[in-house]
Amino acid sequence: MATSQVETVTTGADKAKLFAAVAIVLASIAGFYVLGKQGPLVQWAALLLGLALAVAMFLVSEHGRQFIAFARDASREVKKVVWPTRKESLQMTGYVFAFVVLMALFLWFTDKTLEWVLYDLILGWRK
Repeated sequence: MATSQVETVTTGADKAKLFAAVAIVLASIAGFYVLGKQGPLVQWAALLLGLALAVAMFLVSEHGRQFIAFARDASREVKKVVWPTRKESLQMTGYVFAFVVLMALFLWFTDKTLEWVLYDLILGWRK
């Protein structure tokens, strides 16, 4: 049964949260370069902390909640998939390889036949 999709209107607070998340990402990237003289540990800590804060800000917005719901639905659907066994996978792979070899031989034979007809019979060019 499909879930019904309800379209929500983005409020000013959600827009502010998204803007803040983008601003935090930009500030953390800028901080990474500004803190270059402090050492790589401080640089990476500032960047990762800023990115984590931006992700948290995004996830509390309406778009973040919709993303989380989508991820849960996708995870639930993946669990419903019936995956092939190892034997079935190997058999199908073998069929594909066999088909590729047969098609390669067919195309080679067709190419050589056309070459013989065009160059030897029609044009009279001998090799």
